[in-house]
Order: sequence, then C-alpha cells, then structure tokens
Amino acid sequence: MTTQLPFKFFDCDNHYYEALDAFTRHIDPQYKKRAIQWAQLDGRQRLLVGGRVNRFIPNPTFDPVGKPGALDEYFRGRNPRGADLNALFGDLEPIPSAYRDRDARLALMDEQGMAGCILLPTLGVGMEQALLPDLAATVATFRAFNRWMDDDWGFAYKERIFAAPYITLCKPDEAVRELEWALDRDARFIVMIPGPITTEVGMRAPGDAMFDQFWQLANDSGITVCYHSGETYYSKFMPAWGESDYMMSFQALLGFRSLFSGDALQDTFANHLHKGLFLRFPNLRMACIESGSTWVFHLFEKLTKSYGQIPQIYQEDPRESFKRHVWVSPFYEDELASLLKLLGETQIIMGSDYPHVEGLADPASYVKDLENFDYTPEQCRTVMRDNGLALSIRRPV
Repeated sequence: MTTQLPFKFFDCDNHYYEALDAFTRHIDPQYKKRAIQWAQLDGRQRLLVGGRVNRFIPNPTFDPVGKPGALDEYFRGRNPRGADLNALFGDLEPIPSAYRDRDARLALMDEQGMAGCILLPTLGVGMEQALLPDLAATVATFRAFNRWMDDDWGFAYKERIFAAPYITLCKPDEAVRELEWALDRDARFIVMIPGPITTEVGMRAPGDAMFDQFWQLANDSGITVCYHSGETYYSKFMPAWGESDYMMSFQALLGFRSLFSGDALQDTFANHLHKGLFLRFPNLRMACIESGSTWVFHLFEKLTKSYGQIPQIYQEDPRESFKRHVWVSPFYEDELASLLKLLGETQIIMGSDYPHVEGLADPASYVKDLENFDYTPEQCRTVMRDNGLALSIRRPV
C-alpha cells in the first residue's frame, strides 16, 4: 500500500538495473577486451572486468532480482532469529519493466506519488576500481556507459527522471570533456564515488589542483555533483583485515566489513574542506547519497577540533562551508533528529534506494521515519520535495 502524502515528493536515491549491454553497446572496439565483457562460467553468466571475474554484484544480470525492501528490517538492525541472509532475501522475481524502461518507470512513479527522482547506477558504482589502473580502459568504459544511459534513460527525461552520468577523474582532461558532453545533453546531476583518485602521476585527492578545470566547469554550470557509495580505493584495505577484496557482495556483510570504520566519503569531504575547494569554487553543490549520515557527526567532531587548534589554515569555519555546499541523504534508520539539529532541514534530502532490497518498498513511507523524529509537516515537505527539486535545477554562475 502506498503512503499518501499531501505533496508529490522528489526521491534523491532511485536506481535502475543496468541493461545487459549497458557497458558494451557503445564501447570503443579497441578496449573491448580490456573493459567489461560477459562470459559463461560454470553455467552462469558472469562479468569479466579487465579480464577478471567480478563479484561486486552476485547476479549482475538482475533477472531474477530481489524485491524492493526485502532487507528493510535487516538494515534497521533487526534479525533476532539470526536468519541466513539468503533466506532474508525471500523469493526473487522476474525483473519488472520499470527497472529498465523509462516510460514504465514514469507510470510507476505516478503510482508512488513521486514527482521526480535522481536515477543512479546499481552495477556502475562498483566498476571503476575494478578497471584501474588501466586508465584508458576506465575512461572508455564510462564513456560507453554514459552513452547507453543517454539512450535508455536520458538525463532530464520529461523533467522527472534525472539519470546521472558517471564521471571518473582518473584522466582530468577526459573528465572535463565528459562533463561538457553531459552538460550539452541537459544533465542536472553527475555521480562519482568518493576517495582518492588514481592518475597517471599517482594517487591524488579529488580536490587537488590538477582537477581544478573540472571543478571550475561544475561550478560554473551549476550542476549538482553526487557522491554515491560504491567500491572505493578503501576497499583495498580489506584483505589486510582478512576480508574479501570485493565490496558489495551481501555475503560480505556477515564479516568484519560491517564494523569497519574506514569512511572514504568522510575523508573526501575533510580533504575538500582542508584544501579550500568550496572557497575556490563557491558555486559548487554536492549531494551525498546512499552513505547514511553517521559520518557527518564524526566529520564535524574533527572539524571542530581542527578549527579550534589551527584556525589560521581556514578562511572560514569549515562546518559553515559544509552546510552551505553539501546536502546529505540519511538512511531512514539514522538518527534523524540529531541530523536536523546539526544541519537544518534545508541540507537534508530524502532517498529511498528504490528498488534495491535494502531500500524502501514504498518510497513515500520515508515520511514516517521523519515524523518519528518529530519533523514538522513543513520540514517533511522541505526534505522530501523542495530540496531535491532545487538541486535538479542548474544554478549557473
């Protein structure tokens, strides 16, 4: 049953399930074997990424697929019987057309009471690290991926579905060209993963001056940059703790990874603020999606101490810079009252993670969690509608 709201909401965390040819339809033939391919192994269709079997998603064909919200209770921290994760998934279903077809998705959005959404990758956010350090193949792969996305979804379809092209910064000049191409096609959002960047001259922070031409274009165009969870450089740390070196397999949730404190997103914003990225580019807007909000409290604790100890390195209080430039999409199970007190309702955006198993089966039901933390009706509308809509409108210099 769909939750009824007195307004149409804007969901900042919706997903498609990639078509089988999402990475191959437009791939430059010279990179075909170095990029992403399909292979039959032991009777199952597997992804080969950079010539290696990839396990980022257990079933990368997504057919059949888990039902939306199947793991809702699990991600709220409730599994008192200790049920096996496979059992919690429940029955799989043939992939619905709305997960791969934009007009079917619009019809579903109408049923859900959704005015618009940011549409994001499922598989795509796990491929960059698997392709590196082959920089040329990485660039070619996401160039092909974005052209598939433009074909199948568009970047501002009927001013309701805002698919976000994926940008890798591994070759800065190519990142600028890809952003120019996306802007020419009316993109309102782009998506990236957090963490340090692999480049031809070694690892670099994303706020390093070598990326300034890219950030200048993002700044001047007024597009919104989305950082989304995925496989980051930090995933490389896991084998040192005796864990698997792949990130999103749900089986990995049973291990140490669920307790690991390394947070690439927190460190990304700490570095942006330390390097003064938002002072150099005062029109930048960034949204943090499917990464929760606990990291924000940790970051603010560190910023408070740093600003108190060495204020001379900052031109302004970095917490104020953050609150002016960054929007956070908390998990619905997060401490939403404390986040409201810390950031204010104008910097919080709702995201259901629909149709993923760890998301909400009924995206509009997000309002119930806001209400449980005493958000007023006006604050609920701001978080669930107004902020996302505002970010979908370019704010050029």
